[in-house]
Amino acid sequence: MHDRPMARPGRTPFKLAALALLALLLTGCGINNIPTYDEQVKSAWAQVENQYQRRADLVPNLVETVKGFADQEQETLTAVTEARSKATSIQVDESILNNPEKLKQFQQVQGELSSALSRLMAVSERYPDLKSNQNFLALQSQLEGTENRISVARRDFIQAVERYNTEIRTFPGRLWHSMLYSDLELRANFEATTPDAQEAPQVEF
Repeated sequence: MHDRPMARPGRTPFKLAALALLALLLTGCGINNIPTYDEQVKSAWAQVENQYQRRADLVPNLVETVKGFADQEQETLTAVTEARSKATSIQVDESILNNPEKLKQFQQVQGELSSALSRLMAVSERYPDLKSNQNFLALQSQLEGTENRISVARRDFIQAVERYNTEIRTFPGRLWHSMLYSDLELRANFEATTPDAQEAPQVEF
């Protein structure tokens, strides 16, 4: 019966050190970039949703306030109400990030609400009593702030998607994607729009 050869001293620590070095090298090669960028896309999208919902929540009070001073502007008021209804009727979640057509539809209805709100703000200029109403002034201020936040959220989302998609398409991200993250798809992004499609309502004091 032969004795088993004794393990060489220091062999296990050497392996651990080699594994640690390999992990460090892989991290430096961007092995974690794709899931990191994917989470950034999801976070940026959540902000887009939040800001558009914030705007939608302002619309009913804004319409009611304008109606109290300019009920004859029924066509404009109806257009805003209908645009809000369409914008809030689209159910969105993270799956929209893999669906360019659905994201395009979301962008389109939000653009229509932006245009309707711009017309409503233009109408308000005809009514001095409305323009000096404290409730209306407060809603104007909130709308202006929300539109600014929407612009920032959209910009951050666009940049996050571009960074994520670029990582998947280029080396070494393309390699890591094929080996480890093939279940993660390219993300849909906002398309370029006409100058007035996403124009923020003009809010002047």
